[in-house]
Amino acid sequence: MGEELKETILHGLHEAHGARMVPFAGYDMPVQFKPGVMKEHQHTRTAAGLFDVSHMGQVILRGDGAAEALESLVPVDVVGLKTGRQRYALFTNDEGGIEDDLMIANKGDHLFLVVNAARKDADLALMRAALEPRGIEVTLIEDRALIALQGPQAEEVLAGIAPAVRDMRFMDVATLTLAGAECWISRSGYTGEDGFEISVPNAAAVTLAEKLLEDERVMPIGLGARDSLRLEAGLCLYGHDIDATTTPTAARLGWAISKARRADGDREGGFPGADKILPEMAEGAGRARVGLQPGGRAPMREGTQLFDSEDGGSPVGEVTSGGFGPTVGAPVAMGYVPAALSETGTELWGEVRGKRLPVTAAALPFVPARFKR
Repeated sequence: MGEELKETILHGLHEAHGARMVPFAGYDMPVQFKPGVMKEHQHTRTAAGLFDVSHMGQVILRGDGAAEALESLVPVDVVGLKTGRQRYALFTNDEGGIEDDLMIANKGDHLFLVVNAARKDADLALMRAALEPRGIEVTLIEDRALIALQGPQAEEVLAGIAPAVRDMRFMDVATLTLAGAECWISRSGYTGEDGFEISVPNAAAVTLAEKLLEDERVMPIGLGARDSLRLEAGLCLYGHDIDATTTPTAARLGWAISKARRADGDREGGFPGADKILPEMAEGAGRARVGLQPGGRAPMREGTQLFDSEDGGSPVGEVTSGGFGPTVGAPVAMGYVPAALSETGTELWGEVRGKRLPVTAAALPFVPARFKR
């Protein structure tokens, strides 16, 4: 028997809305609701979708010098992160690989982190080993849910409950009262659409979710559409498009390495793998993450081998995420190829069920982001 799946506080609500549940990162999670992945995807692009992301890890760091201490684990300018702002970050290892990607918010008297569900335990162990000896308290928050409201109408929906969200811009964080509870809100998400992530006490989570779903502009969205939305937006999924063997440069996430931590920056290096990552940023990586557009209607799924010729030869790369892009109206994918084959328009072949089919290297994202800057 496998380990029993955990349930989020919204599990009953998902079932009441006809969700099809699947195991994901140790949790029983909704993969889709009655409308299906295609309609859920399109509704998020045109109105507003509500996602349960409570399986992710919510962590608080407290103590003098917490920002300086956290910088020993990430290639990000945490010290310069202003109160009320959030930043995308990476935990790196000594070989320059990515152990996880996460969000860091400065809440004034503490830092608030959101880490991936599958990496929650490993990230906690990493932070406790590195930060607690420096007097930093590392706390996993287990009495709060996390929901995301995403889409072009997300602001209008949420402003109906909390008008102050209209003043927030992309990557702002704020503490506001929703459903009678103190909620921690960030203007961010993982769909490429404008929207919010809301940390809400468990006691108020169902009430808040139900209130949002009462609005006809809001539809519950499962993991299936979450995946197709982030793929169209060119966003990496940890354990698929990035992992402990992938460097930020190869993943084309060099923008996430803050200027202060780069070569000749104010606080150059000082993070795991800096001696590998910083030279690679200057010289280039041997491989690169690229968008991929299959020539036909058949999706090229994760694991599809990529070749530089229609016949013969060895694989030159591999698809790491792939499926149908409802907004694009065609199959889309991401994967890794040698840097020399990563230019947009490069013709490649993907082997699907023993047959090589044409696929073209494409620019990311497939669908432009619509964040409120």
